[in-house]
Amino acid sequence: MPFPVIPTTAPETLKKAEIKEKTAALLVELAELQNLFYADNSRGLIIVLQGMDASGKDGLIRKVIGAFNPQGVQVTSFKAPSSEEVAHDFLWRIHQHTPARGMIAVWNRSHYEDVLVTRVEGLITDAEAKRRFRHLNSFEALLTECGTMVLKFYLHISPEEQATRFAEREERPEKRWKYDADDARKASKWPAYREAYADVFDYCQEAAPWHIVPSDQNWYKEFVVAQALRDALVGMKLKYPVAQ
Repeated sequence: MPFPVIPTTAPETLKKAEIKEKTAALLVELAELQNLFYADNSRGLIIVLQGMDASGKDGLIRKVIGAFNPQGVQVTSFKAPSSEEVAHDFLWRIHQHTPARGMIAVWNRSHYEDVLVTRVEGLITDAEAKRRFRHLNSFEALLTECGTMVLKFYLHISPEEQATRFAEREERPEKRWKYDADDARKASKWPAYREAYADVFDYCQEAAPWHIVPSDQNWYKEFVVAQALRDALVGMKLKYPVAQ
């Protein structure tokens, strides 16, 4: 399946100032909804953030997830697996970070790295990737059936915007710590990553559909994600417990 043709920028009819105002209101609402979510204590929530390098995952966590009370949030970044993690099945390290009821888990990269990076770098075969797709769907079905919602966001940027952000990492002191000399090599594999992501979108939608978020403009990306989070929490129909 080809990568979906979706813009990486906001619709031209939208005005940045108006959208930023709406986002600010959404963040206030999210803080209130998280308090209700924690008090209700019947559900868990996992926010999955995927995207190419420099797609803005860290900034999104700071700007949008930052609206939540940090006592109710756990952020996990899934890097290359350790030797202990490699000795287990590929979901072993992931399951340890699923949230308790009333808690929100944010995964900066996620269980999908094991069918993306591993596939593009030739660490697993296409056949193994497709077997893993089945496991991923079953894993998300298990979580959903047990009361944990999985919200999956792909932050969709253009190659041109990625190149601009890589340049900023070299030029700006406050961003230089993110610079990785290997970025250019990874960027050269953009077509292979698009193919891998296309398969993920095609095969891994059963229990938790993907939200593909235009992310060239941070102000629009933040609005789209904040709105999706608000809608998801409202849709849970949460209630404050009755005093005994």
